[in-house]
Amino acid sequence: GRDERVALLEREIASLREKIDQAKESIGDADKKRVGLVDENDKLKGAASMLAGIVTRLETRTAALIARLPDPIRDRIKPLSQSLPQDPNATKLSLAQRFQNVVGILNEVNKFDREITVTSEVRTLSDGNAAEVAAVYVGLGQAYYSGAHGTVAGVGRPSESGWTWESANDAAGPIADAIAILKNEKVASFVLLPLKVQE
Repeated sequence: GRDERVALLEREIASLREKIDQAKESIGDADKKRVGLVDENDKLKGAASMLAGIVTRLETRTAALIARLPDPIRDRIKPLSQSLPQDPNATKLSLAQRFQNVVGILNEVNKFDREITVTSEVRTLSDGNAAEVAAVYVGLGQAYYSGAHGTVAGVGRPSESGWTWESANDAAGPIADAIAILKNEKVASFVLLPLKVQE
């Protein structure tokens, strides 16, 4: 009769209350998680902003270094150096890609600095004419060129405004010999090279 209906209603009310309490608990958990995620997101944004600042400074310093490098290594790193963003705030590259680029450039520069590189280049000689010469780079500190069958030569060094070359025709013989030895065209022997050309 009536008592059963009342008891049934009370059971339903109790069950509903339980479900409401569970729902409240779930909402509370969800809120906590959301607040946690917002905090986490803020932390990540802060970290990303800090990393963006670091990579921007690295890119600026790397670009300044590239301006002082000789042509052979500049050519070698061109695919990477062309990716350095002109405007760090407008680049589509991810932070990871930007760090990878800088590391890639510095690795290549470091490798070049530990090597002796022989190349063929066109240099402007002391008489103003351009000629094809053989050049040798001793890392990033010093370079020499020799041309016109060992009658013209020069010394190159890094400077703030890029690589600078000076004529050293008086040392053309030893420079030509050193380059021939490095190209395996001559048997190795001791060669005295000018380290600094006097004005």
